[in-house]
Amino acid sequence: MIWPSNKKFAFTVFDDTDRSTLDNAPQIYAFLNDLGFKTTKSVWPISGRGPALIPGDTCENKQYLKWVLDIQKQGFEIGLHNATYRSSSRNETIRAFDEFKAMFGHDPYTLANHASNEEAMYWGRARLSGPQAVAYDVLRGFPPRDRFRGHIENDALFWGDICRDRVRYVRNFVFRNINTLLHCPTLPYHDPDRPFVKLWFASSEGATADSFCDTIEEVHQESLEQQGGACIMYTHFGKGFVEDGKLDPRFRDLMTKLADRDGWFPTTVELLDYLQEQQPEQTLARKDIAKMERRWLLDSASRRIRGLLKK
Repeated sequence: MIWPSNKKFAFTVFDDTDRSTLDNAPQIYAFLNDLGFKTTKSVWPISGRGPALIPGDTCENKQYLKWVLDIQKQGFEIGLHNATYRSSSRNETIRAFDEFKAMFGHDPYTLANHASNEEAMYWGRARLSGPQAVAYDVLRGFPPRDRFRGHIENDALFWGDICRDRVRYVRNFVFRNINTLLHCPTLPYHDPDRPFVKLWFASSEGATADSFCDTIEEVHQESLEQQGGACIMYTHFGKGFVEDGKLDPRFRDLMTKLADRDGWFPTTVELLDYLQEQQPEQTLARKDIAKMERRWLLDSASRRIRGLLKK
């Protein structure tokens, strides 16, 4: 891959908004901006009905919205993390899209499902096909089959047509390797069996401050640069990156070292748009999708085993 300005690799972040507040997020984004990173910060446009299962500010907090608009002006992308922190009906989801467009000037280019929301698009076992879906059931302890229903037509939570018509890219599988392209070389890609998503993208593991830093260790940065690869980090900057008003020192050190490398640091949509231009044929064959699903299942099982061994 030839990167813009002959850079040696590409790196960006999609930040799920869980636990993001004015007490932690501004410090992280000021740090990223100072280093020259222009990443993607997702939002919840509206407040949900009832208490939040996972807390965090929404754009109905006027001071929080003002700050989000400020970082958008600085060049950060604002993405979507579903309508809000709780499951939303179709009407609520449409209202959230309309509010997003009114606030930020356009529909969201990128979206990541909020994992606990029942309207999540092609989520749970619906992410997988055939024997991979069965393996997922075993790995997850046989969860309810139709818990996630955003893609099911005529369901009260259905919004597949909205997703197809108003979102460019949706995140799916997350892998441990820093080079996202190693696991998903056709990025972004279209899955003909899941027609309500135009194009999917994969990410690299970094859900918490510890796992984020594990993925971007210096040896992995060196590998990403040598391979000329691309990384789209999945994270929640609200989970452990700021404690007692201070940035995690390991995160600060590793991101500073990464910024010193000869990389291209775009937003998620900028990176995906560029990759799409380089690889215009985006529809994957079912056998290639099945291979990626199996890789993700193995990666997920490995992470689960490693987590159990640490306890």
